[in-house]
Amino acid sequence: MGVRTIRRAIFLDRDGVLNEAIVRNGKPYPPASAAEVRLVEGAAEGMARLKELGFLLLVVTNQPDVARGAQTMEELGAINQVLEEALPLDAILICPHDSGDECPCRKPKPGLLLFGAEKFELSLPDCYMIGDRWRDMDAAEAAGVPGVWIDYAYRERGPAVPPAARVTSLRDAVEWIVMQENRS
Repeated sequence: MGVRTIRRAIFLDRDGVLNEAIVRNGKPYPPASAAEVRLVEGAAEGMARLKELGFLLLVVTNQPDVARGAQTMEELGAINQVLEEALPLDAILICPHDSGDECPCRKPKPGLLLFGAEKFELSLPDCYMIGDRWRDMDAAEAAGVPGVWIDYAYRERGPAVPPAARVTSLRDAVEWIVMQENRS
């Protein structure tokens, strides 16, 4: 009998975590095109560091502008391609639905994380979720994944349950995870 290895991942929100969100009136919005994509400072170095620790890097992102008709799947694909070319990502999992669709994959529901766990045979308690919005942290909580909240003080409510960590940058989120890993 062989020993089964525990597979772990970092679930990452896209806008505001890997690429800069476009903030208007205190609320974050995604870039409208690939030309507007700007990586968050330290994203490439941070993702390389997490890969060195043996984590898969899975983006889990709500993209309701597709359902709203404000963005095409082709435009969304072009934005994601910019990230895939710049960062060592293993997959980008997308929910293109709007809130009214009641989709189980739309954060704050845990569907994208659960799908990722099934597809990649992950141990969810051994994973982390890095996000910048309450929806990310609530999805992490619902999936049983420790959440690392990058708190940019958006004009919206916070997570329903305090996350495992509250930081102010992606760099700090990566450092917190590295610290946790060094303790174990």
